[in-house]
Amino acid sequence: MGANTSQVSDLSDNPSLKALVGTESISENDPFWNQLISFTFISPTSSGDSKLLEEAVIPLAKTLIENNPRTGNFGALVRIFLGRTKELKISTECQDQLFIWQAHNALFMIRCLLKVFIREMSEEELQLQFSYQERAPGSEDLLEELLSNLVHLIVEVPLLDITYSILFEAVTSLLVFFSYQLFHKDILRDGIIYQHVMKGRCLSLTSRLVKTLLYNFIRQEKCPPPATHIFEPKAEGGLLYGLASGVASGLWSVFTLGGAGSKAGVDQEHNHLPLSNQSLLLLLVLANLTDGPDWPNPYRQAITCFRNTQDTSSLPVEQPHTFQINFNSLYTALCEQQRSDQATLLLYTLLHQNANMRTYMLSRTDMDNLVLPILEILYHVEERNSHHVYMALIILLILTEDDAFNRSIHEVVLKNISWYTERSLTEISLGSLLILVVIRTIQFNMTRTRDKYLHTNCLAALANMSAQFRCLHQYAAQRIISLFALLSKKHNKVLEQATQSLRGRQGDNTALPDYAQDLNVIEEVIRMMLEIINSCLCNSLHHNPNLVYALLYKRELFEQFRTHPSFQDIMQNLDTVIGFFSQRLEQAGSDLSVERVQEVIMKGAQALPKDRLKVSLSRRHLLLTVKSQIHTLGHPRRTGRRME
Repeated sequence: MGANTSQVSDLSDNPSLKALVGTESISENDPFWNQLISFTFISPTSSGDSKLLEEAVIPLAKTLIENNPRTGNFGALVRIFLGRTKELKISTECQDQLFIWQAHNALFMIRCLLKVFIREMSEEELQLQFSYQERAPGSEDLLEELLSNLVHLIVEVPLLDITYSILFEAVTSLLVFFSYQLFHKDILRDGIIYQHVMKGRCLSLTSRLVKTLLYNFIRQEKCPPPATHIFEPKAEGGLLYGLASGVASGLWSVFTLGGAGSKAGVDQEHNHLPLSNQSLLLLLVLANLTDGPDWPNPYRQAITCFRNTQDTSSLPVEQPHTFQINFNSLYTALCEQQRSDQATLLLYTLLHQNANMRTYMLSRTDMDNLVLPILEILYHVEERNSHHVYMALIILLILTEDDAFNRSIHEVVLKNISWYTERSLTEISLGSLLILVVIRTIQFNMTRTRDKYLHTNCLAALANMSAQFRCLHQYAAQRIISLFALLSKKHNKVLEQATQSLRGRQGDNTALPDYAQDLNVIEEVIRMMLEIINSCLCNSLHHNPNLVYALLYKRELFEQFRTHPSFQDIMQNLDTVIGFFSQRLEQAGSDLSVERVQEVIMKGAQALPKDRLKVSLSRRHLLLTVKSQIHTLGHPRRTGRRME
């Protein structure tokens, strides 16, 4: 960074950088600036090298903080950049690559310095760093002008190979500005940057900025390869090619730094979509800015009301900041990118807040393209962070609120699910696979995190689906009953511990473990499971012979709950079903084959009078009790008691 600098160790001794942060004021018309932003610095190739760069910049930035009040050189650097952005769109059209390259370098330097400034000073002090230079009366606020120009740059400059780098820097620089919130516990609703972005000159570009960031995410453009030089040689050995050939490959590496959510130790150069990733992060930051005291967040408004480009209907009431975008392209990108938690957060945001997008997604006939990546996140729960898992679960909850979705997933037949390794699934419906993955998540939670919140919401997703269970796979039916068996075993264990504790502590006045509350928690989960089984039997018994078979095979599991006061009402239907089919099997004879048992069950399901099963209202009650949790992304420990 700085003319002719090639590595991090050279930064502190670079004469151009020393002049920039030094004690002498440098006029904006000085040729120094053109030399400064024509550097051939080899940018970092890994997160470790990036950290070294940041550490090398810190002493330079701190020196500038001390001297800038007298020199105003930081403000001059910003003005040099702003002067070039005014002609950036024309430069792109004219393929003026040198101009774009220098503008990028100036912004790269500004971003590196800002990162230190924001960590070292308040917003008020930062604004002073922009104003330590004599300005003409009536001139613009330089900080607001920079923010406004960055937004203009993002929405107006087309995405090409030659503009990729500067667009990436513009998006990243805005993220750096918003990083102020990281250093404050309280929400910076009254902050200078917040005010500029929410109410200043940026406001008029709200819908264009959100649309551009979404399209950056949709396009998934890879960074131009290092072998493709940004500049073509003008003459053999010429100055232009001499500068450019060094920076074209060097700048490539700075764009391959990992985005948020990357696991430590992962090679950062695997991030081949830096602009897409950064655009998505900026979009999410904007969408989650808090509302002002008397105005809503305009960026959230834009995200919640945009429509499909194919939607030609007129709106009854004009919505602020609305725009149209290609829903098919957005849906495809969302399906392809769910391996990152930020893409999953975007999917959750759109499903939860944008009714147009939610309706479109639920109308798709290829929902497996969206649901399978979500199920894979839950399946690999050990490898994902808790936030990613909870977002994936809440997405399933939102989807399963729709009865048409719950019916359609049992009609989609999948073959050879490679990532499901517990058992070879050569052919299974999407609905049965969803049940298997959710049950596996519950069992993982019971042995590891043991959080009631996750249990409740996993079971709520199953409860949402239960009335529309159709043709459950044999393995899915077995896992439903196996989960009930595991819960029953835990219930008996806690009950035995409570009994032994009471016997062994007679005369001891010390506090007892809260076994009663533990029992209540487990019994609540057991009741949810019984509700799910009961709902399926009442609404679609004749569609699920495999569940009836599994129920009969493990009928002894339900004996202890028949007389339990908490389960007597819900056990009536299960007793009816078990008794009816048991009698049918006895009449069919002894030593029946599996095929013969299934045949008896299928014929019996057609013969069982529907009025013998009482439709329970408890499922409706269950859904109401978890409704307030469905759209919550809080930390799991804050929302529920542990399942011990």
